[in-house]
Amino acid sequence: MMKTIFINDLLKDELVGKEVSVKGWVYRKREFKDKIFIVLRDSTNIIQAIVRKEDVPREVWEKALEFQIEGSLEVKGILKKDPRAPTGYEIAVKDIVVYDYGQPFPIKGDEDIDTIQKLRHLWIRNRRFTATMKIKHSLLKHLRNWFIDGGWWEIHPPILVGNAAEETTTLFEVNYFGKKAYLSQSAQLYLEALIYSLEKVFSLTPSFRAEKSRTRRHLHEYWHFEIEAAWYHLEDLIKVTEESLKYAIEKTIEERKIELNMLGRDISYLKKVIEEPWISMKYKEAIDILQSKGVNIEYGQDLGADEERELTKDFEVPIFITYYPREMKAFYMYEIGDGTVKNFDLLAPEGYGEIIGGSEREWRYNILKKKIEEWGLNKLKVIIGDMEVGAYDWYLDLRKYGSIPHSGWGLGLERLLMWVAKLGHIRDTLPFPRLREGWLYP
Repeated sequence: MMKTIFINDLLKDELVGKEVSVKGWVYRKREFKDKIFIVLRDSTNIIQAIVRKEDVPREVWEKALEFQIEGSLEVKGILKKDPRAPTGYEIAVKDIVVYDYGQPFPIKGDEDIDTIQKLRHLWIRNRRFTATMKIKHSLLKHLRNWFIDGGWWEIHPPILVGNAAEETTTLFEVNYFGKKAYLSQSAQLYLEALIYSLEKVFSLTPSFRAEKSRTRRHLHEYWHFEIEAAWYHLEDLIKVTEESLKYAIEKTIEERKIELNMLGRDISYLKKVIEEPWISMKYKEAIDILQSKGVNIEYGQDLGADEERELTKDFEVPIFITYYPREMKAFYMYEIGDGTVKNFDLLAPEGYGEIIGGSEREWRYNILKKKIEEWGLNKLKVIIGDMEVGAYDWYLDLRKYGSIPHSGWGLGLERLLMWVAKLGHIRDTLPFPRLREGWLYP
């Protein structure tokens, strides 16, 4: 099989003066009387190619004239070094192989968001988005590697589920052979079942939320990285969170300096995030701080985007907000005697807000059973064959046979990427984001 040559393979002094060839797409094009500049792009980089009328056969010159932006081709010629070229090198073209001249490209660069939505399948070719996807790839790769190297097992939970992990009002309902089923909000409950055999597990799955929110950080379908560990308490969970994210960010900086710089991300700031300890404060402390700043919020109210932005703007590192009131959080969180639960939300600084929610799980059978009844979840039923059973009976069974302390969290991969890459809107973290009001195309 022929080895593919990428543009990055050509950006080397030892190839200067040698004949090279590379395939790609027309990124930019400028025509003059006696020469044509074509900036070629591929998945790795860009390189300038110069077609001089006096140096090529007539048919090569005419081919070069025909190309539109995003036309596809292979150029062959002599590699030269030129500091004026976009990447410091250029190809003096001798021949061109045409794949598709292309038609006038419909995206010029000043389109509004509705036009971009309509042309999303073409818009995702832009270099900034390509850089964003590479950063996302690196974050996920290194996050996954940290857990694998630490003895965690990757598992694959279902996406079609019969019950909610959290709020039943934010489920997408689907028809499952004439019966009600739902798209998963979280793999957590299934991960909990697996700690009794594998002890430390993680998964990456799509999660779906039907909430009506429409903000710069909300998606209705996103990629959910979740972990669950036997014997872990809240303090262990917080330690794992900080260590794994610092590792993933550090390795991503090493691997993606060019892409981060292209997006305008201050790498020195990210290095500070890695080097300095992260902050931890109780929910009540956070409320006190906000009230001292004049924010209209009371104990027992959730932190919204505005409150999170106000809270994080004085800090340069992420903040763990711990021990929320029990009434504010899900039924499965471990309750302590003062009316709070052992949980945390991890808030990213610079106004990006929550990227992880985690907790120590309620592992005491009687207390969990009581909370399921209090939340009204005991009324939810599913049909197994000809039998009707409680939707959460299986979850309670986990506390009957060898129950143990355990903890876990869920990370929104797109929210992490949005912060690390300093993006303005979460829609730019996915090629085809699912948002409200028409964002189901293509």
